[in-house]
Amino acid sequence: MLLVAVEVLIKGIIVIMVLMGAAAYMTFLERVLMARMQLRWGPNRVGPFGLLQPIADGLKLLCKERFQPKNIEPFTYWLAPSISVFTALFVFVLIPFGGTVEIWGHQVALRIADVNAGIVFLLGISSLAVYGVVLAGWSSNNRYSLLGGLRGTAQLISYEIPMGISLLTVILAAGTLSLTEIVDAQKNHWFLWTNPIAFLIYLVTAFAETNRSPFDLPEAEQELTAGYHTEYGGMKFAMFFLAEYINILAVSSIAVTLFLGGWHGPWDIPVVWFALKVAALVFLFFWVRATMARFRYDQLMSFGWKVLVPIATLNLIVTAYFILV
Repeated sequence: MLLVAVEVLIKGIIVIMVLMGAAAYMTFLERVLMARMQLRWGPNRVGPFGLLQPIADGLKLLCKERFQPKNIEPFTYWLAPSISVFTALFVFVLIPFGGTVEIWGHQVALRIADVNAGIVFLLGISSLAVYGVVLAGWSSNNRYSLLGGLRGTAQLISYEIPMGISLLTVILAAGTLSLTEIVDAQKNHWFLWTNPIAFLIYLVTAFAETNRSPFDLPEAEQELTAGYHTEYGGMKFAMFFLAEYINILAVSSIAVTLFLGGWHGPWDIPVVWFALKVAALVFLFFWVRATMARFRYDQLMSFGWKVLVPIATLNLIVTAYFILV
């Protein structure tokens, strides 16, 4: 038991360090890619080719003056960013990055935990992220923050429904709730090819779940100053910022696991294949932000309830019919 606990602890530390570094350099990569798409220079001052810019940004946020608005609810105000980061990181406890490898004569599974009902746990943990948004908006004693929190709550709840329905098709196709077994079921063909509609629905809802353009209504700066995190600065703001980019990695990793064959590829380099697939989806997030305008709020809600939910439900019925027949 002690050896298992040590192994899990080491895996957890490695995953957290990789995620923190990846999230930091995702901000740099996004700025560079958007600059190239918009025919301008991105960050190129700090370090060779600007590669030290994320470190400079982190130090700037760390050294900024700490402030706290009057008449806030202090416990909830401090708790909200922690909830956002925790829920974003916890998803990777369940994500399998590969099969089993031998390290110094010891069999090591390339995942932190293998839960039989992995998809259920993923949906449960991802649904908790809304608490970070709504509590930040409510505790800040700011009307713009409160509106951002309410928008975020309605948006996340609305788009979780079609997301969950689209994932039910994967469960039906694989016949299991275990993420590892779902990946193994895609050795010969990805679920993307057998059910592209479910994948597209999941992809759209992933943009909404991460509050990314064109679904970034909870933090619309033209309307709400900065939305639910208007009254946060320094490291508290950095935690929300970090959670956003880790969430992008999380939803991309879930998509790779459930629709793109997980770690399987032509050659036996599982972690590399997994990382390349995730990187392709992350690039898509950046590309969409640089090219698509933000929806109006009524358009966002109508699209979720009047378009995605009916299509996802119909797709589930058709998928179930063909699997049973």
